[in-house]
Amino acid sequence: MKKYILLLLLTSCGFRPMYTAQDTDIYVAPIAGINGIDLRNSLNAKFGGARDANATYTLTVTLKNPVTRYKARETTGNATWQEIVLGANYTLSADGKQIARGSESASESYTFVRYLVAANASYNNAVQNTIQVLADKISARVIAETYRYDQGDITDATDVSKNNDDAARE
Repeated sequence: MKKYILLLLLTSCGFRPMYTAQDTDIYVAPIAGINGIDLRNSLNAKFGGARDANATYTLTVTLKNPVTRYKARETTGNATWQEIVLGANYTLSADGKQIARGSESASESYTFVRYLVAANASYNNAVQNTIQVLADKISARVIAETYRYDQGDITDATDVSKNNDDAARE
């Protein structure tokens, strides 16, 4: 009974989920580098598949090089725990004009071991996990901006990262 009341309340307020069964028409421009290829593939999967350049929206992403930070060291000075940080700047365009831009970053910690094969596998796994988190963050923002644009709420380009920084300070 409670489920029906909740359903009734949600449908009467005009609530409509942002993620629906329909695909978004977003073309993700090629992103440079091996990590860029993986990020583009992840974004295309989030948007319901690859689109051609004639799509309604165009997403352009610039991926920064991964940065590795040492988080823990042994008494000998050898690193045992590291963190990989990836950042990306993106621009969303529609109808030939920029409607949103922003930047996102993601990080993943991993254990650094002395054995070369294990160290490389650990690093590569951390990079792949970071790319997935970055794709999640960018896709959520982009889908929100396409929804706002479709509703007519956007008149100028929105700097999504600036708006979020301002909201975090308040």
